[in-house]
This record gives sequence, C-alpha cells and structure tokens, in this order.
Amino acid sequence: MDSLDITQIDPQLKHPTIFHCFDALSHGEGFIIDNDHDPKPLYYQLLAERGQTFDWEYIQKGPDRWKVKLSKMKNNQIPTIGELVTADFRKAEVFEKYGLDFCCGGKKTVAEACAKRGVDASLVERELRKVESQPSRNAHDFSTWNLGLLVDYIINNHHLYVTRSLPFLSEISNKVARVHGDLHPEVVAIASHFETIEFELETHMHKEEKILFPYIKELVDAKQNNSILTPPQFGTIANPITMMEKEHDTVGDSMAAIEQLSNGFIPPNDGCTSYRILFAKLQEFQQDLHQHIHLENNILFPKALKLEKELLKRKLGSPLQ
Repeated sequence: MDSLDITQIDPQLKHPTIFHCFDALSHGEGFIIDNDHDPKPLYYQLLAERGQTFDWEYIQKGPDRWKVKLSKMKNNQIPTIGELVTADFRKAEVFEKYGLDFCCGGKKTVAEACAKRGVDASLVERELRKVESQPSRNAHDFSTWNLGLLVDYIINNHHLYVTRSLPFLSEISNKVARVHGDLHPEVVAIASHFETIEFELETHMHKEEKILFPYIKELVDAKQNNSILTPPQFGTIANPITMMEKEHDTVGDSMAAIEQLSNGFIPPNDGCTSYRILFAKLQEFQQDLHQHIHLENNILFPKALKLEKELLKRKLGSPLQ
C-alpha cells in the first residue's frame, strides 16, 4: 500500500494533497498517512467534508511517527439513508427538508439520493452532522424494540392514523377537484393519485394485520418460548415482505407525484379554505407515511427476516433448542 509522507509537504498543501489522493481512490482502496504527530484534525475535516465514506485505522501511534491507514469505503459499507434514520430518527427531518426519500428510497446512500434529486450532497452531509452534534431529544429508539411491540405501535399509531385520515382526504380532495379543477387541473390529478393511495393502503394494511403481522408475532413467541414454529402457507416471510415493499413503492410514488403537483403543498393565492386545508392535511399525511414506511422497510422487515432465518436454521416442527 502506498505511503504519503506528510512531513515533506508544504504545510498549506498538506490537507489539500490528502483530500486529492483520497478522492482519486476507488472504493475499497487506501493509502498510509505518515506524519510526525497525530493527524486527528484531518480526521474531523474528512468527516465534515466527505461524511462517513472512509475508514481510519492507526498503524503506529508515536512517539516520533504516526501512521494512519486511510481507505475509501466499499459501496456496500457506506450507510444508507434508511440506516442513518434507523440509528437517529432526527435525521429524517433533514431528508424531509431536501425531499430525500428515507422510507421507500431508504436503501440508497446520501450521495445516490442527492444525485437523483439534484441536491448538493455536501450540504445535506453538513446538516446531518449538525444533528449528530445536538443533544438527543429522547426520541424512541425503535431499532431496539421487541418486534411484537413494534407491530402494535405501527397498528395503533400509523394504521389508525391512516384509517381516520383516508375518508376526510378522499372527500376534500374530490371537492377541491370539482370546484377548482377548471382553473387548476393539477387538483384533479391530485385527487386521482389520492384515490390510488386510498385503495392501496386499505388493502395493504388489511394484509399486514391479518397475515404478515400475526406471523411476525409467532416468530417472536417461538423465539421467546422455545416453542414449535408452524411453517406459514406463504412459504417464507420474504414473500409477503416483497409484496408489502412493492406496495409501499406504489403509494410512495403517488405521494411524490402529489407533492410535485401541489408545488410542495403550497396552495395558490386564489385557493379557498378547503384548498388550503387539503394541502396542509396532505403534507401531514405524507410525514406520517414516511415514518410509517420507514419503520416497516428499514426496521421491522429486516429484523423479521433475520429472526425467521435464525429460527429456520433449527429443525422445524420440533421444540427449538
């Protein structure tokens, strides 16, 4: 592995040279920084300007020479948006601000999501680091919750919210479309997209509550009670999860289309009270939907897949050992 002797470089050019060498690396490649003191300030500058895209490993710590192996992470090592939000849900506010999808699009890295949206990734990274530096507001750490408890939370909070919101939003979106559709054809399209959302979510939540969620609770019980795991009729849990994620994508696409058609939920100057209520409620609905899908796609589903895999390694149809 190549070594870069920092002591031989002009002080003003040291960090720019290291950044140039780092940026030229392919994912998985690295080089050794050789210095006469601990280059820790460089670590913080890299973190500030390149985010969590590198590995930092001390090879030698003084007293006369300090050597650090600096490597660019492989693509599959860079945390995804979903993983970042799972670790710290406060970061969801940053992604919401820039229109970056952390639920259905949660498997993309920050750089990938920003490139797709046309957003400055360095700006997003800076705001994410500001969030990290702020004291925690004691938000729920859903990643540590028992899966049965998480299922109940999703049903009692998000499913209930959707169930209560759908009739009102359906009625008011159609009302606004009838009244303002001639001058603002976009509200007709919004009503159509919401009709798709309503249909998808009603059938989607029914399947989750009657099929998928009860099986997840069976997995939890089998693990906790060392009991028999009955194979489900749908094969493995990967099958319904794949279907649920596709339906999440459909709803997410329709919601994104509504956001675009509504100019970011900003009503026109001639919009009546119903018009303004519709846009405010749609924005609230989208925010809840994002957290709802995030909890399922990025926390519940991966943990359920892992638990089933663990249980299936043992002999099905007999007490778990």
